[in-house]
Amino acid sequence: GVRKELDLEVIVPVEDMAALGTIEEDPLSGPAAGGPVRKSIWPAMHPRLLELILEHRSTLIFVNARRLAERLAARLNELHAMRVRAEKLRAAGIDPESDAALPIVTEPVPELVMAHHGSLSRERRLTIEDELKGGRLRGLVATSSLELGIDMGAVDLVVQVESPGAVSRGLQRIGRAGHQVGQPSRGKLFPKYRGDLVEMAVVVDRMRDGLIEETRYPRNPIDVLAQHVVAMSAMDEWGIDELLTTVRRAAPFADLTPEVLHNVLDLLAGRYPSDEFAELRPRIVWDRVASTIRGRPGAQRLAVTNPGTIPDRGLFGVFLPDGTRVGELDEEMVHESRVGETFLLGASTWRIEDITHERVVVTPAPGEPGKMPFWHGDGPGRPFELGQALGGFVRETLAAAGEDRAAAVTALQERSRLDPWAADNLVAYLEEQREAAAVPDDRTIVVERFRDEIGDWRVVILSPFGAQVHAPWAMALERRLTEAGFDPELLWSDDGIVIRLQEAEDELDLDLLLIDPDEIEHLVVDQLAGTALFTTLFREAAGRALLLPRRRPGQRTALWQQRQRAANLLQVASRYPTFPILLETTRELLRDVFDLPALRQLLADLRARKVRIVPVATEHASPFAQSLLFSWVGQYMYEYDAPLAERRAAALALDRDLLRELLGGDELRELIDPDVLLELEAELQLLTDDRRARTADELTDVLRRLGDLSLDELVARSHADAGEVAAWVGQLVEERRAIQVRVADEDRVAAAEDASRLRDALGVALPQGLPAAFTDPVEDPLADLVSRYARTHGPFHTRSVAARLGIPAPRVEAALRHLETEDRVLVGEFRPGGVEREWIDVEVLRRLRRRSLAALRREVEPVDGPALGRFLPAWHGVGGPPRRGVDALAEVVAQLQGAPIPASVLELDVLPDRLAGYSPADLDQLLAAGEVVWLGAEPLGSSDGRLVLCFRDQAHLLAPEPPEELPDGEVHDALRAHLAGAGASFWPDLLVASRVADDQLVLDALWDLVWAGEVTNDTFAPIRGLLAGKPRATRSKPRPGRVRRIGPASAAGRWSSTARLVAPGGHRAPVTASALARAEQLLERHGVVTRESVRAEAISGGFSVVYPVLKAMEETGQVRRGYFVEGLGGAQFALPGAVDRLRTYRDVPEQQAPETVVLAATDPAQPFGAALAWPVSDGRPARAAGAYVVLVAGEPALYLERGARSIATFPATEDAAAAAIEGLASLVRRGRLRKLDLGKVDGRDIHDTDWPARLEAAGFTPGHRGLTLRR
Repeated sequence: GVRKELDLEVIVPVEDMAALGTIEEDPLSGPAAGGPVRKSIWPAMHPRLLELILEHRSTLIFVNARRLAERLAARLNELHAMRVRAEKLRAAGIDPESDAALPIVTEPVPELVMAHHGSLSRERRLTIEDELKGGRLRGLVATSSLELGIDMGAVDLVVQVESPGAVSRGLQRIGRAGHQVGQPSRGKLFPKYRGDLVEMAVVVDRMRDGLIEETRYPRNPIDVLAQHVVAMSAMDEWGIDELLTTVRRAAPFADLTPEVLHNVLDLLAGRYPSDEFAELRPRIVWDRVASTIRGRPGAQRLAVTNPGTIPDRGLFGVFLPDGTRVGELDEEMVHESRVGETFLLGASTWRIEDITHERVVVTPAPGEPGKMPFWHGDGPGRPFELGQALGGFVRETLAAAGEDRAAAVTALQERSRLDPWAADNLVAYLEEQREAAAVPDDRTIVVERFRDEIGDWRVVILSPFGAQVHAPWAMALERRLTEAGFDPELLWSDDGIVIRLQEAEDELDLDLLLIDPDEIEHLVVDQLAGTALFTTLFREAAGRALLLPRRRPGQRTALWQQRQRAANLLQVASRYPTFPILLETTRELLRDVFDLPALRQLLADLRARKVRIVPVATEHASPFAQSLLFSWVGQYMYEYDAPLAERRAAALALDRDLLRELLGGDELRELIDPDVLLELEAELQLLTDDRRARTADELTDVLRRLGDLSLDELVARSHADAGEVAAWVGQLVEERRAIQVRVADEDRVAAAEDASRLRDALGVALPQGLPAAFTDPVEDPLADLVSRYARTHGPFHTRSVAARLGIPAPRVEAALRHLETEDRVLVGEFRPGGVEREWIDVEVLRRLRRRSLAALRREVEPVDGPALGRFLPAWHGVGGPPRRGVDALAEVVAQLQGAPIPASVLELDVLPDRLAGYSPADLDQLLAAGEVVWLGAEPLGSSDGRLVLCFRDQAHLLAPEPPEELPDGEVHDALRAHLAGAGASFWPDLLVASRVADDQLVLDALWDLVWAGEVTNDTFAPIRGLLAGKPRATRSKPRPGRVRRIGPASAAGRWSSTARLVAPGGHRAPVTASALARAEQLLERHGVVTRESVRAEAISGGFSVVYPVLKAMEETGQVRRGYFVEGLGGAQFALPGAVDRLRTYRDVPEQQAPETVVLAATDPAQPFGAALAWPVSDGRPARAAGAYVVLVAGEPALYLERGARSIATFPATEDAAAAAIEGLASLVRRGRLRKLDLGKVDGRDIHDTDWPARLEAAGFTPGHRGLTLRR
């Protein structure tokens, strides 16, 4: 045939890929600042991708991860919408960047692209494909879901983001473009980082030459054989020899031996005990005398209803030990996980405590580095064959660059279709690796060794041979290292293996890496036994062998049931070493999942020295090793949606030089905790109580450690007073253990051992009579003094040392530069808030970073309930800066809209708590203007009810669900019909339309419709009238032809049907659109959304309705998911700024009195009884209308029941109780209540408690029922 022409280009949209990750702009200040913005390839890649899409009719963009597909599609649509809006504004003569453009809203821009991946339903995928085929979409961002078997028609261009990982996969994807005869397949490939660029160059090279990887098919898959034998025997009787001959005609079974076939026939004929597992009952009859088989009754049905080889795969639930659900992990992720490992789910890290057949049990591991969840289809491993080619490419390219760099760059542009920046970056990357260490290639494996900042050994095995080789090698190494007494942590990828040896004193013996090729299979099999990977593959093989048949034809068995049945089968099978499915599972692991033959060959080549190991001891990670280290502890380096504390903790876990090189020096200013620095500096200067001198001997130790000090400085470092310290100094001078000298024009005391250093470095005059041992010259006296200064201070400037020593700064600078060459000090930006470069001792920095990391890990820990109790009122603006006016009210409505709030507390408590000087006229103004509407949700007695406020354009999305039974009566129907036909009407019009003489009957029917959400009003006056309890509507016999013009207050204003609001066009909003709007509103209202907070809002369908939306928003980067609040389960979702702000409320400032906040019990800003459970109380607190909660430092201290006559108490200190009483009294003093007349406490008579004295102290007076407070 004719090879398809390929038009390929590898594009790098930045000039220097090594700069990715360095600081790009200064961070914002404040507790919720997002941290420094780092250079990323995405801001440069997004516009290029958008340009390519707009230049072509249809474009496919392939990525290797589902989450990336979602986020990239969202960002491209956002960028396109911004461009379209800017063009429209320019056409209207408005500068898009000017303030005048801000309030102008253009119509929505249709989506340019959509994401397409296996997590979408089949129906949704087909719809998206039809949109592209019909020209309504310009492109798709897809994973492997669009690789095979789907005819996409005329695709002009394929874009591959990140290396496809295999030549065959690259050809398959790029081949989707240019299906017309004679038209080339056009592809643009964008690498994400430098290591990715190298693989991409090799893949493109081999794509052009058609060098696809060898296709390997399974050899003797006996699970498939069992399925076919059942099907064959169900139709005919077969002789064993005839059966063997027939089966051998298929290539996978060409080498099938009679022994293996007989083993399978034993399984199908019932050799294994079916009384322990029913599905082991015989499926065939094996006549061993006649050497024939035939199917048993039911065999044909079994084969027809359970055919195929594609396994059912799904999600494992992730749970805390108490059964609280955290989230889900894809089954493929669980394959690669083991007990004790940590992984990231959302923004939190979790440690695996147990893996069962249906769930993963975890505990929080805040701040620990963890691996990212992945899906098997999203991250294909590099084939060994490609790894060999990559190694050869690296070796040849380096050799060519060594001879003529410019020619090597040009050759890459021509041969591998790299653009100029891509070619230059690739060569620079290889050159930097050669300078830093050694370069791994097809003939060389590099082993880097170094200690990290915590003091643990890290060993990085750099190898190009791919994860299918590295994974089993790492498993065998783990076994070997454990046996050698190490406690290793291992991570593997396509580019090598990272080993971290915690608390190991000795270096790793390289001989441990050289595993005997004949032992490797045994070691790997032993490590795999009992793992989730083995269990899952056993289940899949058992399913293919018809041992886990479906209960009903055409219906899929629930995955958890399959797992449970497979676990039972495995328990039985494990007693029989030759059980065929055990053997098949092992075969699949060693031959299909892993490439054990390739690993065995590699180990043999290492032993024969065809491939050499080059050990390298480095101070920091080489460029090739950096990507491996980033994949382990730098999960957030390029992910800006992670909370600030998580990003800082991850960054601090990197080794020092890697951090400095990749993030830039400024980053350390952001990572170092200022409080930790102050504490450490006090310790270094011996200013803490446990380090001050108590005796003259200890004062000598102070001088030796810190150097020369003045008398005042010595007093500050002693527990004695100035007189006693002076006496100690006199004693030490007399004993020749200390000397009195003048340094930098100041009288000081120094240890006698420093005499020669001070004389030779500073020219200090020494007293007479010192022993020769103290006056003999030392090798480098100034370096000694400067080094000691560095060891006993935090970050410092050259001028500070010069001033301390009384010498010119250039001399100090020269000494520091010398110390820098010996790796004893570093220069950079270290001090938080600093503006100049500083010096710091290496060991001081190590201690500083270790302590800062410990502090950050505490910050990453979930906050407790009271912290949420402090955060949520502040999130709602309660007690914050004063807000006034209509615009401020609109902001409050934007946060509250959709929340059902009792009408009785809305204007009395909820709005005034958020707005200084709240005016009801402001709300009426918004209602009259049609910007805001109110909708009834449910009645609360005869004179109150829950209602929601929302903006008019959101009403159809946030309207309360209608009641199951709508009001049904003649008057109700008459009012409905009138409002539907005549439109908005006043009370007199409704009276006429009702055709009823009883006004009260009409009024009651009207309010029935209000609380059912069917009728609303353009003013809040009727709500106020209802709450005020005005006289009931009455009408005596009116004169004919006239009705009363003035109606009851609760009927004021103009009434209208909500039908057009809640169901425009006659249809309510789609479920998905409504769920999205509710999810967005919940995030806006709560900051952190939990299952409990959703339940409190009585949303129809509960958390299960909004959870899929929140999860999708997390996948697209709009929200964060994590374990932010302790005890509220793992399924917590938060707005980007909310988590950082929440953590600022972790602690109550010790110097300040705890803040007291009084809220209506039903206020959305009051979390107890909703997101948080009520604390233990003898009372009966509830989120009831008319009740109040007094929060002190975020915890409930008092609960005032409706009617203001009874309180419930919670455990609280005396100070908190006193503050709570003052808060309670403020309800009267602020005019919320006319009086408090307290007669009961926790259900008991108040006089039987100790509360009267407390209340009287706050101004309450005895009354006939109890204690009273009036205005």
